[in-house]
Amino acid sequence: MKITLLGTESMGVRGLSCLVEVDNRKIVIDPGMALGFRRSKLLPHPAQVAFGEQVRKKILTALAQATDVVFSHYHGDHVPLVNPNPYQIDAHKAAPLFKKARLWAKGSEDLSAPMVARKEGLMRLLGVELINAEEKIDGVLAFSPPVPHGEPNNRLGTVMMTYIRDDNCSFVHASDIQLLDEKAVSLILDWRPDIALIGGPPLYLSGFMDRNRRKKSWDLAQSLAQGVETMIIDHHLMRCEEGLVWLDRLSSKVNTRVTCGADFMGQPRRLLEARRIQLYEQMPVPKDWHKRYALGVEDAHRFQKFSD
Repeated sequence: MKITLLGTESMGVRGLSCLVEVDNRKIVIDPGMALGFRRSKLLPHPAQVAFGEQVRKKILTALAQATDVVFSHYHGDHVPLVNPNPYQIDAHKAAPLFKKARLWAKGSEDLSAPMVARKEGLMRLLGVELINAEEKIDGVLAFSPPVPHGEPNNRLGTVMMTYIRDDNCSFVHASDIQLLDEKAVSLILDWRPDIALIGGPPLYLSGFMDRNRRKKSWDLAQSLAQGVETMIIDHHLMRCEEGLVWLDRLSSKVNTRVTCGADFMGQPRRLLEARRIQLYEQMPVPKDWHKRYALGVEDAHRFQKFSD
């Protein structure tokens, strides 16, 4: 089994996309990305846009060779959109690439109205029905029942986790669970994966992550880390610098490997969204840069060396 992470917060973009190659299958999970449309009242800096362009190309390249495509849910950093913002993936460009792939989709249970609209828009564009894959098994692939997007019974609804195995390795993709639900963590432990890719707690949402939620996510993270050989925690956790401190502290407390996406891929940690204010301070750009986005994409490559 070969696992390639395509785009996560520690790798410069919002998302939890990956390519898993096993047997004769190439499975792309969550082929979406975003940059965080506005943080600290600032739109993405050109350095972020440059990285976004790179990740977008990686995802589209992976889709072109995919035998299977999985949608864990329908947020814009996880799925191509019919009406994307400039920093997401346009479904019109992505759809032709995976029309020959088998599609495995989160069911319609507990979807918000915007997510239902995104799912329906993608189905119209593809001209196919996105069949509910929850609890289905297909050879090396298996899917979970719906689990909470964070806490149970919240307005964000549910997501679908993916389990992949071969004779030598097993892998779980658990997008946006945020380590806030015991049942989701128990299900992962029941699968006994060698490697688990987890959407961590949103520490950057200080108003939401109160003391009780922080303790719960920490305790569940320790429990899960002890049950897998390698736990990759990323996504919401890496939207602030505190996430790195949290990750490194967890790694020091357990006897298994705990890492972020960038570490797993052998890349520098690039928390570009978390460092947006510093990017603008260190590399000022014209105020109308985003209005001239087409030109801006070209200009953005001037900032690539900094991001590297």
